[in-house]
Amino acid sequence: MKVLVVYDHPRRSSFCGAVLDSLTEGLEAAGHEVEIADLHREGFDPRMLVEDEPIWRDRTQVYSDEIRAQQARVDRNQGLILLFPVWWWSFPAMTKGWVDRIWNQGWANGWARLKQEKAMLVGIAADDAESFARRGYDKSMETQLLSGILQYCGIENSSMHLLHDSLTSPEHRDELLARARKLGQEF
Repeated sequence: MKVLVVYDHPRRSSFCGAVLDSLTEGLEAAGHEVEIADLHREGFDPRMLVEDEPIWRDRTQVYSDEIRAQQARVDRNQGLILLFPVWWWSFPAMTKGWVDRIWNQGWANGWARLKQEKAMLVGIAADDAESFARRGYDKSMETQLLSGILQYCGIENSSMHLLHDSLTSPEHRDELLARARKLGQEF
C-alpha cells in the first residue's frame, strides 16, 4: 500500500523525528511504499487564504495550485498517517491548518469524501496515559480528531495512538520507538 505520512514538528532532530523514523521503518518492513510530507521543512503555510476558503454549495470552485498539489499527494496514497506532538490536547497549528486548507468541501467533505483505505493518528504526548484518561483528554481527542475529522471525511478504518510519557527515561523512549515501529508494521 502507498502511505502518506504527514509529519509536523519544527525540529526534525526531535523525539518526534525519531518516532517518524521508527514508524517509517515499520511501514517499509511491512512492504508499504512511504511518502513523507514534512510540513515544516516544506514550508507549508497553515493559514487559510481567501482563494482557498470554501464557497459553500459552489461545485465549480477551483482551489489554488498549492491546494490541488497537496490533494493530489493525498489521492495517490491508499493510506494516511498524521504524526504530531500533542499540543493542548489536539493537533499543532501546522497540522490543523493542513487539514483546514487541504480537506476542502467537494474533495474531503460535502458532496465528496476521502478515498483512503486506512488512516492513523500518532500523537506524541508528554503527559501519562492515566492523566489523559482521568481528565478525559483521550476521549475528547478521539471525538474531535478521529470521529470529527477522519471518519467524518470518509475514512472509517481509522485509529488513534498516543505515545505517552515522551519526556521520561531513555529506556521508555526506546519502548515508544519500538511501539511506533510496530504500528508501522501492523498498518
